[in-house]
Amino acid sequence: MAQEKPQKPKRRRSKKLNVSNKKEWERILKDVDKKDVPISMLEAITVNLKDGTQVVINIQELLLEGADPDYLRDHIEERLDALDHIIEDVDFYISLEEVRKTVQPATDSILKNL
Repeated sequence: MAQEKPQKPKRRRSKKLNVSNKKEWERILKDVDKKDVPISMLEAITVNLKDGTQVVINIQELLLEGADPDYLRDHIEERLDALDHIIEDVDFYISLEEVRKTVQPATDSILKNL
């Protein structure tokens, strides 16, 4: 009678976190406090005034034209503070592409050995 070798317990295969899908990034970014987002990660800001007017500030376009990110951030904060009395609310639109370019290489590096 042949003796059977004991089987090694199967090792669980690691699953790679796949965040290349746009919906996954949107889900992750939904929980981000917008005040903590670097200006370079913003696509645009929409300022909704109490009279119904909307002012769209295209951040990525301004940065591509050579605007200094620190100056741009400070200038926008000053203007929003100065106009606070006529502002209903402000919508921040995060650039998924900018976040992906920044975060994906770090994520890949961290998870490569899992």
